[in-house]
Amino acid sequence: MSALMEKLAYYLAFPFVRYALIVGILIALCASLLGVTLVLKRFSFMGDGLSHVAFGALAIAAICNLSNQMLLVLPVTVLCAIALLYTGQKQRIHGDAAIAMVSVGALALGYLGMSLFSTSPNLSGDICSTLFGSASILTLSATEVWLCVGMSVLVLAIFVLFYHKLFSVTFDEDFAQASGIRVRLYTLLIAVVIALVIVLAMKLVGSLLISALLIFPALAAMRLFKSFRAVTVCAAIFSVVCAVVGLLVSILAGTPVGPTIAAADIAGFLIFSLIGVLTRR
Repeated sequence: MSALMEKLAYYLAFPFVRYALIVGILIALCASLLGVTLVLKRFSFMGDGLSHVAFGALAIAAICNLSNQMLLVLPVTVLCAIALLYTGQKQRIHGDAAIAMVSVGALALGYLGMSLFSTSPNLSGDICSTLFGSASILTLSATEVWLCVGMSVLVLAIFVLFYHKLFSVTFDEDFAQASGIRVRLYTLLIAVVIALVIVLAMKLVGSLLISALLIFPALAAMRLFKSFRAVTVCAAIFSVVCAVVGLLVSILAGTPVGPTIAAADIAGFLIFSLIGVLTRR
């Protein structure tokens, strides 16, 4: 045990490890807060669909050799979030069908584009890293960390400032509309913030595993608590703990970052489910 602690202290002495922990905690916190709203509104699949859109945009940015890929990935993901919401409200194409179409299309076109036009000598490695996460979270610069901090603060500020509005829209849109709340505006705000979180999370867990950060904390918290506030607080704590555990295990054991964090979320969900079953007896 002492040898393990010494090894951990050794790694924590490096700035890039501390940067990874800071970014991981912030992303996990933001994702968990929005995940509660997504699960309750039955928008869980939207996070998965937008993550595929982000992969397609990232593929285009890589083909174009853009120095800052976020300049393309972020606006494309936000615009797709708005388009999906608009399509779902018009009901010409049901929301789940629209998400599935965009999700599969973006994933297929992104992979096809990288296969045809990419000049990378390790194409399969690049695609695998983008889909399932990579060690790039351990190579963050101070500028990237501050960018992540700024975007995370923005997401948290939106959630705190509009907490009561989001609460109303989440549980009863008809009542919220009757109360004078602009339901479409706040639903749109949720979609845009989700897009921001997904873009932030791509470096941490990859585009295919982002849903783990959004869904598992909320589902785990709902196994023990019933009120919106209690579920939100529990989900935030759960997500941060799992992110830290996953990152530390990944660093110490040399396992992939994204799948390790996802595995920690799954293990935590199973533990909470077991506790929930035992406490209901």
